[in-house]
Amino acid sequence: MTDDNIRKNVLRQIGRLHHEGHTVVLIHGGGPEINKLLELARVESEFIGGQRRTTEETMYYVQLALRGEVNGSLVRMLNHQDIPAVGISGKDGGMVTAIKRYHITEEQNGERKQNDIGFVGDVDSIDPSLIEALIDRNFLPVIAPIALGKDGHDYNINADIFAGAVAASIKADMYVSLTNVNGLYENFPDENTRIETTNAADLKEFMVKSADGGMLPKLESIMQALENGVTEAHIINGTEPGAMLSQLSEEIISGTKITLN
Repeated sequence: MTDDNIRKNVLRQIGRLHHEGHTVVLIHGGGPEINKLLELARVESEFIGGQRRTTEETMYYVQLALRGEVNGSLVRMLNHQDIPAVGISGKDGGMVTAIKRYHITEEQNGERKQNDIGFVGDVDSIDPSLIEALIDRNFLPVIAPIALGKDGHDYNINADIFAGAVAASIKADMYVSLTNVNGLYENFPDENTRIETTNAADLKEFMVKSADGGMLPKLESIMQALENGVTEAHIINGTEPGAMLSQLSEEIISGTKITLN
C-alpha cells in the first residue's frame, strides 16, 4: 500500500464491493509512514523483539502518521470514488479500550520477564456501537489502530490484532487480511505449495511449524476472529490487481481461505 498504484487498485476493489451492497470496514496500519516521520524528526526507533518501543515523543509521530497521513489519504481517495468514507480511530466514541502490552522474555533461570516497550497496547475491550451507527447510515468506516487506555494514555496497537478484534466484535461474515504474498505456503516461497483452503485447527499447527515474522500477528488475529463469530477469513495478496474481488467471488486464483471447521 506504499505504492500509489497498488493503493488505488485496492481502494477501487473496496469501492466496488461497497457499490454492490456489501458492508465494508477498513482498518489500516502505517509502518512506513511512521518511519518516514520519525526520520524527518530525527527520532531514533528502538525495536525490542520486533516491536517498536514507543515513547511519548514517538507516540506523537505515530498519531500524526496513522490518524493524519494514512487515514486522511484513504478517506480522501475513497470519497473521490463517491464512497462515503469516514476516518476514525479506536479512541473515537470510546470504541476500543487498550491495555498496556509488554514484551515477554524468558530468563536463563526460567523466569519470565516483562520488558516495558512504552505506549504499545493490546485490545482490552471493544464497543462496536460507533461502527454500527456508521454502517447503518451507509458510511464506510476507515479506522486507525490507536486506542485509549484506562490509564488515560494513548496506545498504538498492531493493526492486524486490532482488525481481528474489530471483526469479531461486529460478527463480520468475512475477515480479509491483505499482504504482499499469495496466501500461506507449506514451503515458502514455492508457489506449488500454496494452501488454498484450511481450517482453524490446521492453522494452529501451521503457526507453530511454519509461520514467523509479520505473518504471525495476521494469523493470531484470524484465529481470534474465527473463534469469536466470524464465518471465514482470507489472506490475499493486495499487490495483485483484482485479486481481492476474485478471491471473494470464490474464484480462488491466489490467496488462502480459512474457516473455523
